[in-house]
Amino acid sequence: MKALVYTAPNEMALQERPLPELHAGEVVLRIEAAGICGSDMHAYHGHDPRRKPGLVLGHELAATVAESATDAIKVGQRVTVNPLITCGVCQYCLQGRDNLCSNRGMVGMSRAGAFAQFMSVPGKSVIPVPADMKPVVAALTEPAATVLHALNLAMEKMHRPLPEGRVLVIGGGAIGLLTAILLRAYGCKHVDLAETNALRRASAEQHAGCVAIDPMASTPEQDYYDLVVDAVGAKPTRNTALNSVRPGGTILHIGLQDWSSEIDMRKLTLAEITLLGTYTYTMADMYATVNALHNGTFGDLSWVETRSLDEGVTAFTELDRGNIASGKVVLLPH
Repeated sequence: MKALVYTAPNEMALQERPLPELHAGEVVLRIEAAGICGSDMHAYHGHDPRRKPGLVLGHELAATVAESATDAIKVGQRVTVNPLITCGVCQYCLQGRDNLCSNRGMVGMSRAGAFAQFMSVPGKSVIPVPADMKPVVAALTEPAATVLHALNLAMEKMHRPLPEGRVLVIGGGAIGLLTAILLRAYGCKHVDLAETNALRRASAEQHAGCVAIDPMASTPEQDYYDLVVDAVGAKPTRNTALNSVRPGGTILHIGLQDWSSEIDMRKLTLAEITLLGTYTYTMADMYATVNALHNGTFGDLSWVETRSLDEGVTAFTELDRGNIASGKVVLLPH
């Protein structure tokens, strides 16, 4: 089968790989669509030591079950996948907080991912999708679930209902744009989005109905926003988030571009700012997101671009250079 392989920092290659073997309790999937995530780009740049050269990346996917070694999943079923491979028995899994599983692995990191024509995965990780759900839409389940999980956490911490507040989203990639779209769906009327790429600012204004700001030209207003969502996670964006949030407000930190940085802990303390980290999603979030996508909560997703798997090398290069307006490129292996 064809597979797009991470071969070295800033290098991808289309290779022939053996078909995945079917093991007990697992399924083999025929990949219909697979999205390129920011973490895939992080690996591509050589910044993720967990993802080593020779790995097939990709964990956002839609597929059809080609083979099954579990009675619960039937051949021909259309599915997406929770890429977090969890143990099911640790305290976090038993609490329903499986995203924090102590023994978790991940598709496209600890095992081969979805940038291929076929892949295998444990049957317990498979999530059925409606028969009429388009593959590109189903492949957006994973990033959309990240956003749904994050905003649900933020709403628990905010002192007033979300629709009353002013929100700043930092970053116009897929997570930032999906966040802005879901904020609008939740009734939030004041949503600003800060993004340095002019193509993505235009896309955000068109598809999310928000005000797009170039933070290089105009710094977001100080002490102004009830909620700031950092969908980038770099030192400058963390500083912007803390500068922009109003006293008593909430910063929702999703992005992980940089793994460490200093922030103004004095303001965090004296202004009683809530700094909230959020990681991926639970299985319940994944199921809820399939329904939300199918019901149109995230819009028509017309901003998503597609490429064939054969064009995958070029897609990574274009994303790296910022030449694509869309925050999401989905590869079509067949």
